[in-house]
Amino acid sequence: MTSLANQTVLVTGANRGMGREYVAQLLDRGVAKVYAAARDPRSIDVADPRVAPLQLDVTDAASVARASEAASDVSVLINNAGIARGTSVLHSDTSQLREEMETNLFGPLALASAFADRIAERSGAIVNVASVLAWIPIGASYGVTKAALWSATDSMRLELGSRGVQVVGVYVGLVDTDMGAFADSPKSDPADVVRQVLDGIESGADEVLADEMTLVVRAQLNKPIRERVA
Repeated sequence: MTSLANQTVLVTGANRGMGREYVAQLLDRGVAKVYAAARDPRSIDVADPRVAPLQLDVTDAASVARASEAASDVSVLINNAGIARGTSVLHSDTSQLREEMETNLFGPLALASAFADRIAERSGAIVNVASVLAWIPIGASYGVTKAALWSATDSMRLELGSRGVQVVGVYVGLVDTDMGAFADSPKSDPADVVRQVLDGIESGADEVLADEMTLVVRAQLNKPIRERVA
């Protein structure tokens, strides 16, 4: 894809944080329409006629099906919605891990499945927002879900690349949003992360590594195990 201008984009989790920033920057890049998806579409407060609030619960198959019917003209899908519970992977109660998996893995897969054919018809793009925690063993259950999304993104790219669909994996550390409020560590500006992602779509990138820590971790990942920093 060479330009986002005149594209029709669906953004999940569009009512706050990075989702809201995606909507704003997509409008600046001249998209034809943004479906701003959230569980409660009344929480979408962008006053632009190109923004179409869309009710969507990514964990609910019926909701995904309704959204697929309502947004039949989508050419770019940005799977941005995510949750973090941070529970131990050894916890006997797996309900929180399962909740994270439903939102962070199965939700993006359900959306990609629902929209893949029409995106392929338009030679469009699918963006999956993962995390640097896909590659390092912290973040407990959240890291597990993002590691799964990393693998699924690569598999999706293998399946859809021959059909002309660009599949972009996004990897970043802490971002200055509500989800990152628990930590006092330095955080990336959501506007900067989103800019890099949209640049990546327009440049044909497979991955966006959106901060210095992610670049370092990814470089280590490419080394033989014996050469990696312990």
